[in-house]
Amino acid sequence: MARFDKIAVLNKMGSTGMVPVFYHKDAEVAKKVVKACYDGGVRAFEFTNRGDFAQEVFAEIVKFAAKECPEMAIGIGSIVDPATAVMYLQLGANFVVGPLFNPEIAKICNRRLVAYTPGCGSVSEVGFAQEVGCDLCKVFPGDVYGTNFVKGLMAPMPWSKLMVTGGVEPTQENLTGWIKAGVFCVGMGSKLFPKDKVVAKDWAYVTEKCKEALGYIAEAR
Repeated sequence: MARFDKIAVLNKMGSTGMVPVFYHKDAEVAKKVVKACYDGGVRAFEFTNRGDFAQEVFAEIVKFAAKECPEMAIGIGSIVDPATAVMYLQLGANFVVGPLFNPEIAKICNRRLVAYTPGCGSVSEVGFAQEVGCDLCKVFPGDVYGTNFVKGLMAPMPWSKLMVTGGVEPTQENLTGWIKAGVFCVGMGSKLFPKDKVVAKDWAYVTEKCKEALGYIAEAR
């Protein structure tokens, strides 16, 4: 069961402005990354359903975070069907993210007051997702649509909450551009966790990058 409900999770995402997106097949590595992000000020973390036995790694980091990172909401990403969403909800997912919009997943999540953030690529998709209770929609892939898409959507639909993911970089220029365009928060993956740093187990680098990125977001706001 989720430790944090939809309102609490959205508050964490909105107040910090960033959700790291990460996958690794080794649970111990994943735990170190979660802790490094937590130490850097992150309070919502998306682990992606990308590899074999990803659910086993997810279960481990949820238990770890409950003890070592008590204010961290661990969510699951890359979810495209309701059955997989149910499995992760049973393992304690605090939010569910997907690359696409599946209204059947919204029903599953709404029943338990868990935030479902679907990937949307048009104004109509965002509108349909909002109709079925998706308070936060994901603009994906962000580097394809760009800041103008966000600005264009926000003009007639200013109530929208958008998280942009894909190509987001931990630089002042990139983050300022997205925040000024009107996003609620950003999702950041590979740019926050360079492979060489993960291999070298340079967790201090990850912590500092998170602090730096959160600082740029706060400044832009």
